[in-house]
Amino acid sequence: MTFKNIFSRFVGHNIGIDLGTATTLIYVEGKGIVLNEPTVVSVNTKTKETIAVGEEAKKMLGRTPEAIKAIRPIKDGVIGDFEVTEELLKYFIKKVQARGLFARPRVVVAVPSGITDVERRAVRDSVSHSGASDVWLIAEPMAAAIGVGLPIESPSGNMVIDIGGGTTEIAVIALSDIVCNTSVRIAGDEMNLAIVEYLKKSYKLLIGETTGEEIKIQIGSAGVLKSEKSMEVKGRDSVGGLPKSIKINSKEIRDALKGTVNSIITAVKSALEKTPPELSSDIIDKGITLAGGGALLQGLDSLISKETGLKVETAESPRECVIRGAARVLEKFEKYQSVLERGV
Repeated sequence: MTFKNIFSRFVGHNIGIDLGTATTLIYVEGKGIVLNEPTVVSVNTKTKETIAVGEEAKKMLGRTPEAIKAIRPIKDGVIGDFEVTEELLKYFIKKVQARGLFARPRVVVAVPSGITDVERRAVRDSVSHSGASDVWLIAEPMAAAIGVGLPIESPSGNMVIDIGGGTTEIAVIALSDIVCNTSVRIAGDEMNLAIVEYLKKSYKLLIGETTGEEIKIQIGSAGVLKSEKSMEVKGRDSVGGLPKSIKINSKEIRDALKGTVNSIITAVKSALEKTPPELSSDIIDKGITLAGGGALLQGLDSLISKETGLKVETAESPRECVIRGAARVLEKFEKYQSVLERGV
């Protein structure tokens, strides 16, 4: 083994983190995207002991005994539980980072563009306490734009919509800065809850958010499908309390999602109304890029295009756009330092 290889085992590799409401992705310099797990922690409420983190913890959502609670510490894109978030980050960073005397990495974290100073400080502190030596923050739409490969340095405007689990980030970017942006706390989680409420109201069927998400992924859509789909859903009858199974179709779920989808489209229109005329001209020519897991909702790109009259394209692997952007920032740190905010 060469000295370089030995040394690399003891020096912290730089890390990019997309700390999402639903999913956390981590990039390690030189290794690529090494972690993609749910942002969930299971805790024993009596002993305060962490039972499970990530994929294992998500399996416990809605299934734990009274003493064990499965917690999603990020709400609407920001930290809702500081201590649990810190535990989650410590676990994930330890999982992806080589052990060593000097393994305190530089970390770039993607955050919603609309978070407050208090929320921003909570992210910085959590990452710092988790073992980072140097923390930098980048706005999610900026990271997504870099990850997609948009020419952010150009004076010409680029519009990106990043639909995550907790927030929808809409930004127009030019000259390596966000010229105007709209951040709304309506995204994938709201879609899941809309499905949960629809089945409760229409069928008296109680299901959890995880099942709501499965329904959204399998048969959810924003527009009419060429071939409508259906699926069986199991839950508990809200009246009798017994297990119950029903069959639902994609048209019903589309109706259930209509309010949430319309709220996102309203936010997009609002962002376009705030865009300077010269940049609006650029967007007419270039169109809009969709990123984030919410962009995978069938027909959403077509519906936004229809409602705005603009070309809309979904990025390749939209769930990974933000973390790919953080990765490029780390790889060319000097070039992109102007788009970062210093942490600690």
